[in-house]
Amino acid sequence: MPHSNSDSGMASPAPHPKKRLCPFPLLLSSLFPVLAAMLVYQLDPFDPAPLPIHELGQAAMSVSLRNDRMLQGAEFVGAGELLGPEDIAYDSKSRLLYTGCQDGWIKRVRLHHANSAVEKWVNTHGRPLGVALGHNGEAIVADGYKGLLNISRDGEVEVLTEEADGLKFKLADGVDIADNGMIYFTDASYKYSMEDSVWDVLEGKPHGRLMSFDPVTRKTRVLVTHLYFANGVAVSPRQDSLILCETTMRRCRKYYIEGNKQGELEKFVDNLPGLPDNIKYDGEGHYWIALATVN
Repeated sequence: MPHSNSDSGMASPAPHPKKRLCPFPLLLSSLFPVLAAMLVYQLDPFDPAPLPIHELGQAAMSVSLRNDRMLQGAEFVGAGELLGPEDIAYDSKSRLLYTGCQDGWIKRVRLHHANSAVEKWVNTHGRPLGVALGHNGEAIVADGYKGLLNISRDGEVEVLTEEADGLKFKLADGVDIADNGMIYFTDASYKYSMEDSVWDVLEGKPHGRLMSFDPVTRKTRVLVTHLYFANGVAVSPRQDSLILCETTMRRCRKYYIEGNKQGELEKFVDNLPGLPDNIKYDGEGHYWIALATVN
């Protein structure tokens, strides 16, 4: 009797092992960030360099994080109504405090003994940073996107300047006005705009500039270059020098605008316990420096 192929005594052939296929979507998702980073690296001239360690060699000064005497009688002004207020300018005659906010508004805070009222004054449609009050009721604003602005007391906005030496401002930041009407201001970086400012810090190169604007001749002059994130600026009470903040270097420097040292740059204070942002002179022999971060 012929044997059947279905004989239970015969073992069935083992199945061929299936080849494992590489999950293409997973591979693509893994490679895409790498390829994108390579492309950005090729297109963006990001060229990091170490900060000058010999200028940062000393440890930051040690200060108390809290001054109970300063806090006596202090109050919160405009709490919940000011989005990212930056610089401030105070008009003692009208008792109005001006500040630029993250939403583009320059707001005025009316100070009273009982309470304070916040008013939306002018929207620059940019990012108002430094604010200084002019001699004719105007506000001079360093706008991170727009450049140097003049805002009349009626709220009309005029761009005074947006470039110097053929190089457009990327991050106009601090501003102050001398008694003779000359406007001094900073461009934190000529390379990186506000949304990319972290790259300026990471690159570690001095892209900042200090400049002046003459409202009579309407000329913009570059006074100092190669500053490390040039930020706040304040005219000295003698009107012969400026104090300017270099944020990433944790220091403030003095630049002479008149006298035998005109054009010279020297140390004012260094090794600050944080990153200096804005600076104001209080009329009583003191400079007040706002630190963006503290050690």
